[in-house]
Amino acid sequence: MKCDSCGSGPVIIHRKHSGQVLCKDCFIQRMQKKVLKDIRKYKLVRKGDKILLGLSGGKDSVMTMDILSNLQERGIVELVAVTIDEGIAGYRAEGVEIATEIAREMNIQHKVVSFNEYLGVTLDEMMKNPHSGACTYCGVFRRWILNRVAREVGATKIATGHNLDDEVQSILMNYLEGNLDNLTRIGVKSQSNDPRFTVKIKPLREVPEKEVALYVLARELPVHLAECPYSGDSFRAEVGHFLKEISLKHPTIMYSTLRGFDRIKPVLKKEYSRKSPHTMCEVCGEPAATPLCKACSFLKMM
Repeated sequence: MKCDSCGSGPVIIHRKHSGQVLCKDCFIQRMQKKVLKDIRKYKLVRKGDKILLGLSGGKDSVMTMDILSNLQERGIVELVAVTIDEGIAGYRAEGVEIATEIAREMNIQHKVVSFNEYLGVTLDEMMKNPHSGACTYCGVFRRWILNRVAREVGATKIATGHNLDDEVQSILMNYLEGNLDNLTRIGVKSQSNDPRFTVKIKPLREVPEKEVALYVLARELPVHLAECPYSGDSFRAEVGHFLKEISLKHPTIMYSTLRGFDRIKPVLKKEYSRKSPHTMCEVCGEPAATPLCKACSFLKMM
């Protein structure tokens, strides 16, 4: 089998949703062009942006940094990577080490911060007497810390490594839970009228997880491959397993789900979105719709 692009081989991927087959070099080039095209298409960055990248050391954040570093090299944006140590024994240390190594190799400014530093408690400690699931805690606190760090470093955007699988999982999860307000917030770029929220962007939103994994392997980038010990029993994991199973027979299902959602989102936003909070959390000062933001509400229960 020969590469559809250059006519040589060996082929490393057969993209079932399109029927395309590509060799290593052509696949890498297609991925880079695809993501950079999406960045332009959705106007995710502007010249002069300072982008805070959430760098876990996993495949998604490493690919995101690898491609965004191209924009930094061209003088379009400035990158600052931040790695959040949640405090998960036997898991996070390796990711921090890999993130530090690759940021140094790419000459990108890098910060390591922790739950313990910002919250006074680790995720492992939270889970000794939990009032919620680990993924719920982690999501709320990571967003809270990212927003704080973004202001501290003067970032104009926050970039995350959410891929196609992640986005479709979020759409399906919130639909199944009937959480229409959350559905209105899902997208390639966050939209908030509150200047206290730094705009968040998802450059890999239309890239399947398996292609992210293949990209970092083809590029021979160091990545943290271990799975978080708390993720296996989550609702997201169940939804993700279902989507992978159905995608075997219907390889375009994630793309069609995403496209369909993007078409109905304006209607959902008009009918069901709540107004952006204009109050301030009485504990931490972050934007909140109630006297306590979600992060401080969780901390109060501990």
